[in-house]
Amino acid sequence: MEQDKKIRFAVVGCGHIGKRHIEMVRREPGAQLVAICDVLPLELLKLDTGDQSVVPAGALNENRQAGNEPADVILFFKDLSTLLSANLPIDVISICTPNGMHASMAIKSIEAGYHIVVEKPLALTVSEAERVVFTSLKYRKQVFCVMQNRYSPPSVWIKELIDSRKLGDLYMVQLNCYWNRDDRYYKPGGWHGTALLDGGTLFTQFSHFIDIMYWLFGDITNIQARFRDFNHSRLTDFEDSGFVSFDFVNGGMGTLNYSTSVWDKNMESSILIVAQNGSVKIGGQYMNEVEYCHVKDYQLPQLAPTNPGNDYGAYKGSAQNHNYVIQNVVRVLSGNACITTNVLEGLKVVDIIQRIYALKDK
Repeated sequence: MEQDKKIRFAVVGCGHIGKRHIEMVRREPGAQLVAICDVLPLELLKLDTGDQSVVPAGALNENRQAGNEPADVILFFKDLSTLLSANLPIDVISICTPNGMHASMAIKSIEAGYHIVVEKPLALTVSEAERVVFTSLKYRKQVFCVMQNRYSPPSVWIKELIDSRKLGDLYMVQLNCYWNRDDRYYKPGGWHGTALLDGGTLFTQFSHFIDIMYWLFGDITNIQARFRDFNHSRLTDFEDSGFVSFDFVNGGMGTLNYSTSVWDKNMESSILIVAQNGSVKIGGQYMNEVEYCHVKDYQLPQLAPTNPGNDYGAYKGSAQNHNYVIQNVVRVLSGNACITTNVLEGLKVVDIIQRIYALKDK
């Protein structure tokens, strides 16, 4: 693509995370928001698009037929099929719909000729994720999987430390995720909590941290797990808590302890690493602070502040790093960078979660 050409986006799904994508695309100098899509009427979405007007696609066609060509507008569509058939000058479609829709919408968008940004998870099954991979290869389109926690300063730092081999051989990893998700989050009639569209706690709440673990240490094997539903039986179709043990294919062993049954608010997302040459713990609510670093012949550098978690009012999510995701999309499609989280890594996160959840039936 031309170096000075803006990368043009459409955002599909205008809920909490879709609004975040809209905001970040609008802020990015190398990007342009061309269209949005949602099943809800435009007037109910309460969108902030700054000085850009949002115009229903049908109304724009009527204006064009009357000889009027509005400048700098965002087109609004009620469904993906209508958006795709409009043949707009779009480079990328951001898919911010419920989890269970990600794979099918990704495939349709790629087949229509667009690169895609897809919110986590890439899919709810390995077979669906593999279809996305196959389609992206067939049509030679990029798939950007949103795993924004990789951009947090502690994540960047620990990745560099591990890759440098300063820690030596890996011994143990403990990943703890203790969050609150109660009836302020699981609304009657909503998609959260459903097996078909949500998929489970590991997919919706904690796939970011499974991605970090895979990014740092690679694949896992010899998985054992226990699950429990402490206080969500009337709210969800699945467990709210579990603990999982495993071995890393590359050496060492690990555990994952997680729960959304925590009272009132999120308490912790942490990773403890015990290795040959030292120990490190990154903690805080969103794996956002280094709690200790005791490593042979090594001094912890000064890290940049971590962005706060996404604030959705009654509950909070992972770090506000979507600006880095959009920047990466722009740089990659302009020929200046590699994808931070590619489609194969998105597939691997789905694969790990599916193998863990397969133990529910045993």
